[in-house]
Amino acid sequence: MKEIIEYTDYRKFIQDYYDERKRCSAFSWHAFAQKAGFSSDVYLKYVCEGKKNLSIASAGSVASAMGLVGFEYDYFILMVSYAHAKSDTAKRAAFEERCALAQAHKMRVLGREEFDYFKSWKNSVIRELAPHMPGARPLEMAKACRQKISAAEVSETLNFLVKAKLLKKDRSGNYQQTDKAIKMGSVDAVPVVARDLQRQMGEFAIQSLDLPLSERMMSGYTLGLTRRAYERIKKETEDYYRRVVAIATEEDETEQVYRLNVQLFPMSERLGKKNEDKKGR
Repeated sequence: MKEIIEYTDYRKFIQDYYDERKRCSAFSWHAFAQKAGFSSDVYLKYVCEGKKNLSIASAGSVASAMGLVGFEYDYFILMVSYAHAKSDTAKRAAFEERCALAQAHKMRVLGREEFDYFKSWKNSVIRELAPHMPGARPLEMAKACRQKISAAEVSETLNFLVKAKLLKKDRSGNYQQTDKAIKMGSVDAVPVVARDLQRQMGEFAIQSLDLPLSERMMSGYTLGLTRRAYERIKKETEDYYRRVVAIATEEDETEQVYRLNVQLFPMSERLGKKNEDKKGR
């Protein structure tokens, strides 16, 4: 088995534990369930299949049944807490607690850098700004940002970006991007924190309405759509984003850092189901 720190899904961890024990012995779901204190022989099998969930209380019993102690025991409990958190805030707290626990044991959680990157607008803006301000000090970069940020925050952001290998320093002490574009990772915690970033950028978009038309571009449509039309528009938007990134990365120079937001969201409830109900009546 892989180390527990390499897992983000407690169900996958349990399944791999079972498969490993089964490969080496006559282990069964019945024996596993008994050891964990469950009356149902297939309960843990159903957990692995996503048909049942573990509670925090039962998570401790399963961890003990798998022989987890100390750091591994606590980490498993936090994986369960994260999976069943009811809100983004709770999920974020559980993930950060996992990261802190791993760091205390000098281990790295997969997705930690991606998680930290998407937590704040500062990371993406400074990543774009710093390479095009050679010789600039943090205070100068702070003044170049339209949103409020201190020189200390710029320094902290630069240190993080270098540590995460999203920026690198050349021999002259200037910054360069390691890659021209960044894509969101597959780690499930990343979309949770990315929603916070989208909220931040949405608020900045509202504030930008006060800018002259020559400095900002905004338009919108209210549309009546079928699900099929929605999926087609979504695909078209994804293709559009790819073309925009391709245009932006064609040139090495930057004159100004921009944010592009495109939103498509429902303004009404689904009408089809209600109409079908009326027909049924």
